[in-house]
Amino acid sequence: MITCGEYLIGLLQAYQIDTVFGIPGMHTLPLYRGLASSGLRTITARHEQGAGMMADGYARASGRPAACLVTSGPGVTNLLTAMGQAYADSVPMVVIASVLPRRYLGRGAGRIHEMRDQRAMAAGVSTLAQTVLEADELPTAVARAFSALSAGRPRPVYLEFPADLLEAPADHLTPVPAALPQRPAPRPEAIAEAAGVLRAAVRPLIIVGGGAAEAGPAVAALAEALDAPVATTVNGKGILAPDHPLLLGSTLGYAPVREAVRTADLVLVIGSELGEADRFPDTSDLPLAGKLVRVDIDPLQLAAVYRPEVAILGDAALAVPALLVALGQTPPRPGGTDGERRADEIRCAVEATWDDEIHTHRRLLEAVLEVLPDPLIIGDSTQPVYSANYFCAPPRPRSFWNGSTGFGTLGYALPAAIGAKLARPERPVLAIVGDGGFQFTMPEMATAVEAGTPLIVLLWQNRGYGEIRRRMVSAGIPPLGVDQTIPDYLAISRAYGWHTGRPDGYAQLQALLDQAGRCAVPTLIEIEEGAGWLSMG
Repeated sequence: MITCGEYLIGLLQAYQIDTVFGIPGMHTLPLYRGLASSGLRTITARHEQGAGMMADGYARASGRPAACLVTSGPGVTNLLTAMGQAYADSVPMVVIASVLPRRYLGRGAGRIHEMRDQRAMAAGVSTLAQTVLEADELPTAVARAFSALSAGRPRPVYLEFPADLLEAPADHLTPVPAALPQRPAPRPEAIAEAAGVLRAAVRPLIIVGGGAAEAGPAVAALAEALDAPVATTVNGKGILAPDHPLLLGSTLGYAPVREAVRTADLVLVIGSELGEADRFPDTSDLPLAGKLVRVDIDPLQLAAVYRPEVAILGDAALAVPALLVALGQTPPRPGGTDGERRADEIRCAVEATWDDEIHTHRRLLEAVLEVLPDPLIIGDSTQPVYSANYFCAPPRPRSFWNGSTGFGTLGYALPAAIGAKLARPERPVLAIVGDGGFQFTMPEMATAVEAGTPLIVLLWQNRGYGEIRRRMVSAGIPPLGVDQTIPDYLAISRAYGWHTGRPDGYAQLQALLDQAGRCAVPTLIEIEEGAGWLSMG
């Protein structure tokens, strides 16, 4: 007999899932029976939050979803934070959870892992949430979930299955995936209208977000055709090459860029909700004064906060090339165009405002990049990452992201880096973490070893929650609850089987990074915030 649990695993494979993150539990044993014979790569985390963040990192690095399998009750509640981060940053994730046997649902009978409405809790951080109650519903429910991932804004999808249903027979079901919809193409009328507005613009500006990750060459061509400076969000980094003369970087919250937004007669926003985290340090609404054209796959975003004159509903990878065609041939522009001069002036004005701390963090990352070729950089909410959000310019998309955007959770970097390394084993993977946030998910160091992921963790040591401490002091609040008992991170790392080091200068840091790049186990490098060598040129 094939059970519904085994059938479900086979169906995930049929939909091209190749990696599963989770922790087995009594209510998910039928799923693990199916996993044992499936050939799917199965990664066991130390906490369901870590499992979800691994799936998040895997999806961002690869562009493909992974699955999370969690048990009912605390398994689901532990996963919610990771789902929230993925939901906020538009990251695809397939969540499969167990729930109480059908005869106990909603009875309040004091069963283990019982919740009043588990599905409703997960629904707040998923684009689709369904309780599957009968075997015959299973193929359609899974098809709906993957359809949502294929054609809509990519976010977690959540399916829960009563424990007794997972044991029920499924011999009569065929593990054939449904035909999935394509990403929506824009309406020709909307493209034509937008092209007319773009053609008439004299001082245009473009803002691109993570939703344009697959449209990089077309975005560059459009920017050149319009002679428009391009600002990116954090998740939009790498869509334009770092040396592109029209690139402003991820500096929407700086006064020179905000002034450029205000004085633009047209702003084109592609694949971004223009969230708060992308507007630091000034998080007030952008001063849009000219016409606004938006391209987004999410119809709700097209009517949210910043309402456009022209709204283009569709996938950016389809919409931007269509805009290029509609604009027609544009004469080749000579070097040193007005847009390039504007972009250069804005970049220089922004960099002139950076303080010593940002320059210190920049020198540190530059030293890292001299040794690590084309890395994936995954950050936690920590001071060097906040700075890197402004200055880091990766050469391609899906190369830099962190937990300070969207949901803004701590503890993100280490597990997300594990997922990223599993997705892209050929590339160096660097996690930048603060010592406060690192302790949220530090047990996942064991998972990194078990999964065979020789990633590198750069641990920024400021003895607690350094950014919150600074905010308290600047607000006149006594710094309470921000200073921690600091363990010996190097000893803990060695106990997990990691390679470790604490450099006393840039030369030693680069030597440690070089060793880490050739090491078969993960590496932790601890850097003290106040170390004198950090301020050296």
